[in-house]
Amino acid sequence: MPAASIARVLVDSPLPQLDRLFDYVIPPELAELAVPGVRVKVPLRSAGRVADGFLIEVVESGEYAGVLSELDSVVSPIRILAPEVWALARKAADRAAGSASDIVRLAVPTRQVRVEKAYLADDRNEPFPAVAAAAVEGYAPRVIESALAINERLAVDAVPGVREVGDGVWVGVWAVTMAAAAASVLADGRSAILAVPDYRDQEQLEAALRAVLPEEAVVRLDAKQSNPDRYRGLLRCLGGGPLAIVGNRSVVYAPAENLGLIAIWDDGDPLHSEPLSPYVHTRDAALLRQELQGCALAFFGNSRSTEVERLVELGWLRSVSPVPLVLPKVVPTAQQATTDRLAAQARIPSAAWKIARTALESGPVLVQVARPGYAPRLACADCGQTARCQRCEGPLLQKSARSVPACAWCGALAVDWKCTNCEGEKLRLVGNGATRTAEDLGRAFPGVRVIIADGERQVLAVGPEPALVIATRGAEPVAAGGYRAVLLLDGERMLARESLRVGEDCLRWWSNAVALGAGGATTVLVGVGGALATALVTWRHSDYARSELADRRRLRFPPAVRVATITGTVESVAKAATAAGVDPEDVLGPVDLAPPTVRTILRFDYNRGAEVAASLRAELIRAATARRRGPASRGPGAPTMRVRLDDVEPFLES
Repeated sequence: MPAASIARVLVDSPLPQLDRLFDYVIPPELAELAVPGVRVKVPLRSAGRVADGFLIEVVESGEYAGVLSELDSVVSPIRILAPEVWALARKAADRAAGSASDIVRLAVPTRQVRVEKAYLADDRNEPFPAVAAAAVEGYAPRVIESALAINERLAVDAVPGVREVGDGVWVGVWAVTMAAAAASVLADGRSAILAVPDYRDQEQLEAALRAVLPEEAVVRLDAKQSNPDRYRGLLRCLGGGPLAIVGNRSVVYAPAENLGLIAIWDDGDPLHSEPLSPYVHTRDAALLRQELQGCALAFFGNSRSTEVERLVELGWLRSVSPVPLVLPKVVPTAQQATTDRLAAQARIPSAAWKIARTALESGPVLVQVARPGYAPRLACADCGQTARCQRCEGPLLQKSARSVPACAWCGALAVDWKCTNCEGEKLRLVGNGATRTAEDLGRAFPGVRVIIADGERQVLAVGPEPALVIATRGAEPVAAGGYRAVLLLDGERMLARESLRVGEDCLRWWSNAVALGAGGATTVLVGVGGALATALVTWRHSDYARSELADRRRLRFPPAVRVATITGTVESVAKAATAAGVDPEDVLGPVDLAPPTVRTILRFDYNRGAEVAASLRAELIRAATARRRGPASRGPGAPTMRVRLDDVEPFLES
């Protein structure tokens, strides 16, 4: 049989019309190096240019009848693009009407020559020490271990609370559970991919993994790493042997041929939504990879997203809850009877003060607030209108009691501010940020240490000593032994945000804070009642997600249906919407954005997903090639058409 001589190459290009494999002849001198997965350079037709790419497959003959160009060079002998990663990239891009090269760019970081040379020079091939399975506690006997053994798909309700994992390090119980699940998979000789939203969760999970796995069996892959460290981690994943690969959303594309588990923590967190084209969510990429590689898949969370609840109702995921059920003590002040009207309207009711005072006798107390800074908003003292920057119309804020008000957008100081409505010159504070709350509580509890944790003050852990920890949502540090009480403030302000997901977002924020409490700790939910308070008190988050999903089905909103957001000129958006062939009642828009750009939202059922994605992709290519053939523009260029599937952004703000 003649040797294979045709290389099929994915060219690294953002142009949608180049999102296919190109055939090149492999010259004899590159025959041994030109294998699937390596980086290559290939010639392009125009101006003798050379482009980067990845060799996807080697075949004996191609479909092109003409004369093929030769492969220019093989950049590195390392097969950096694993076949399972390429298969996932192609499938995810097709589902999202995007380019596979964009996903490969997320999966394979920039080449680091020194790291590669060290990797190639290290000829040691020492096997990892045997990994012992760790027991997954808190659930029915062996339910999670059994599911992992048969590669089942799970929606796991996390056990609230914190646990010490050694050397005075405390983490959420969820991290201990995920680490034990990973250890069970590694003991079977398979790898596990563990995805979390941000560095705070990653620190907890890595600490839990180090307690049950040897150091060399844990690999970190995340965007915060330096390029050499990230590339070094990727090469470790190619080395074989069972690994626990942990990181943020892009870790789901890590190479792992013998994959036993993909586990995702808190899939409802918006940090799991990829901001780069083609905008594939971690959850969707994990579902596709599970389908391709047949591994186990588990979504862990204190609160369940509507997307996961939909998969549970369809039978794609099996719901798993702790046994026995752990029920935190939550007190909603809005459902308490009181005869004092002013006390009922207070930001911190008297009952919350008493609980906090008692809890501070034995340990730290967590106070969750809505906003960072001193005053989230400034208003005119005379007419009450929101104070805005005289330069850019951005809202004014104040970072501390003594600081000069400044614009939240451009940072300009409001030294000579004057109200545009009544020409008043005095400002008043509206609302309480984390800093102002810390000042108020510091005066109310003299002698108690006050700690602020927000985006600017990154606090990952606090000790068991009495302290008031004022934290914005998502920035709560873990307390040794757990918080003795949790106060959830500004609930009404959080719910006032115009968003399709505001209810489930708030429930997730509050639940994650409640889960940091010690056993028997009291949580006070201030100013919120109704279904959200009931879900938090009963700790039955799936009931709320089920109700939300039913409402979305009636309104045909995601995730009951899929959506596609198209932006561009009126003509290009209209053509794309027509080509998609959705029901006219499911075409929302167009809505004017920055002229001449408009936006249209398409709604369609899941069974039409592949068809709609292919149609929109064809329109993207048509628009891109038509723009290149057009005459040179004398003024600003026409806006590029953009398509984003499963985008909830248009539903976030009114």
